[in-house]
Amino acid sequence: MIVKAIPTNIITGFLGVGKTTLIKQLLKTKPEGETWAILVNEFGEVGIDAGLLEANNSGVQIREVAGGCMCCAAGVPTQVAINQLIARAKPDRLLIEPTGLGHPNEIIKVLSAPHYQHVIRLQSTLCLIDARKLMDERYRGHDNFVQQLQVADVIVATKTDLYPEFEALQGRQLAQELTRYLNALQLDNTPVVEHSLPQGLSAQLLELLKQPRRDLPKPAINLAASINALSQSRSVLRNTADTLGLQGLFTGEASEQVYQFDARGIVRKQNQGEGCFSCGWVFEPMQEFDFDKLMQFITLQTQTSPTLLRLKAVMITSDGIAGINWSSGDMTVTELDDCVDSRLEMIATQELDWDHIELALMECLAS
Repeated sequence: MIVKAIPTNIITGFLGVGKTTLIKQLLKTKPEGETWAILVNEFGEVGIDAGLLEANNSGVQIREVAGGCMCCAAGVPTQVAINQLIARAKPDRLLIEPTGLGHPNEIIKVLSAPHYQHVIRLQSTLCLIDARKLMDERYRGHDNFVQQLQVADVIVATKTDLYPEFEALQGRQLAQELTRYLNALQLDNTPVVEHSLPQGLSAQLLELLKQPRRDLPKPAINLAASINALSQSRSVLRNTADTLGLQGLFTGEASEQVYQFDARGIVRKQNQGEGCFSCGWVFEPMQEFDFDKLMQFITLQTQTSPTLLRLKAVMITSDGIAGINWSSGDMTVTELDDCVDSRLEMIATQELDWDHIELALMECLAS
């Protein structure tokens, strides 16, 4: 039984801004003995972020909602996944990472519903922003980019350690441009915190995370009624999920999606919406990639596809398991301890020649 409301943070921001990296750093601050739950939504149909988080301990439970549906107005996948996490993990803290192309305001509306008021305690919503992307109209002119900033309690300027690559003067200009941009959106009263990977999470940011979500109603506490309403909500959602063909979200087998591989041992899944297109591939676990060929393939894709916004992967290679994260010219490659299979996903503002890309990717398999 839930005996106290679960502190919950929504961590939003556009594609490739560093949400997963920040969550990984935040997990390192988890007190021993606590259980934290993470709900991750990805625009693409192939779940990769859980593998990049690599939270392989009993104190962290991860649930993925694929296909960019977490932020839909109906909110059914969101509520189903949240109810499932609460029931199974009984977490001491809940972190929600919407897709970079999502509308987090819809999630906030769902979590502010009466039946969650004494089950979930909404704390600060973070919006991460890479100030360098303000120079790109694909970002600063995108409705989702603006809406994510507008719902934030705290704005986190990420990757500030990379600003010096534009020289010190341009780094200062980026900071000034961010200030001007936020002022134009009338967000000058929203606190802005700098964050970089080498420096880690600042004490200020950790403290701001604990602050209550702004403008929340403060009803009289009636925990029993709230739990009863949540139970009723679960029943309604189960019926709705059955109608929509989402029964697996409630079952014990929901954590791992079952893929039907073709004769080559791969599955391809595509999605589109919000002016973007995604394509992802999953490979049978016994498939192994040549690391050097794979990196050449990724370099070629990122250099020759001007509409490419994002590429991420967890791949079993001849040199070990590689976690790969690319966005706007920045790429990180990390060695992971474990993964279920190899999977790679690309997101672009125009549909690419996925057949040609798939053939090139298959040529990276180790002989």
